[in-house]
Amino acid sequence: MTKLFRDCIFADKPVVSSPIFDFLFMSIAPKRSRAVFRKLEQDLDKLSSTPDAHHVHRLRTGARRLQILLGELSPEQDRSQKKLLKLLGRIRKRAGKVRDLDVQLAALRALKIPREPRRKTQLMNELIELRGRQEKKLKKAVDDRTIRETHKRLKRAGREFKPDASRDPLAVAKGMLERIHREDGPMTEELLHQYRIATKRARYAAEFADESVEAAQFITGLKRIQDALGDWHDWLTLTQTASEYLGDVRESSLVSELHNVTGAKFRHAVSVLSQMRPKVVSAPTRPSPDRVPEKAIRSAA
Repeated sequence: MTKLFRDCIFADKPVVSSPIFDFLFMSIAPKRSRAVFRKLEQDLDKLSSTPDAHHVHRLRTGARRLQILLGELSPEQDRSQKKLLKLLGRIRKRAGKVRDLDVQLAALRALKIPREPRRKTQLMNELIELRGRQEKKLKKAVDDRTIRETHKRLKRAGREFKPDASRDPLAVAKGMLERIHREDGPMTEELLHQYRIATKRARYAAEFADESVEAAQFITGLKRIQDALGDWHDWLTLTQTASEYLGDVRESSLVSELHNVTGAKFRHAVSVLSQMRPKVVSAPTRPSPDRVPEKAIRSAA
């Protein structure tokens, strides 16, 4: 193995730029990338006909995964891919408003509080009404013309996507977390929110990696953080909505109880993040020399 080759393997970044060395740092799973395009087409059709909570959630996660695949893991985007992401972005934002109300409704139903049952019912009805209005707007956003154009661009992007020309998913995922880790400070709601977004994006990127023990452990850690931070954010959103309709803690014992629950969720999220952060925020992944193709080694020597 030449010194130049060893430097490229063990350095934080490749010191040369060539097709041979670029190949060594790529580990995207082709089947997983193809599945994103296929499932997203299916979810678009289901969402346009039945925008229930399940289909709304699947569409949003599918659109975000494709955004990571084309926007973070691909070296560049063509005009059609940029248009595709723009179309999906509009649909995803509309679906997000419906999804937010779905999780608030689920949290409110799970809240067992004997006080102010009428106010709980009132808030429940308000959320249901809001969801109905947002669902109508979502249906308008996924009209037949939009669906046809999105399908066309999805098929084209799926045909033209080249997994072997993509960045290393684990290295990209860890880089996302490193960026937010450098902004570390007192754990505030804003910082926790930033970690929530970064962890979600990092997980979507890491799930495109080839199967390995490292990838599985990394993704498991991200899931634990994402679950805890997502749970806190759901209750925070519900508390903010309840305050808008019912007043502050002095005016409603229901709002007071929601503040208590949200506070407990915040402390739990901080605890999980503190515990798992050292396990997922680490140096960028480097390929192991014994997994480098023999042909590439001979060519680099």
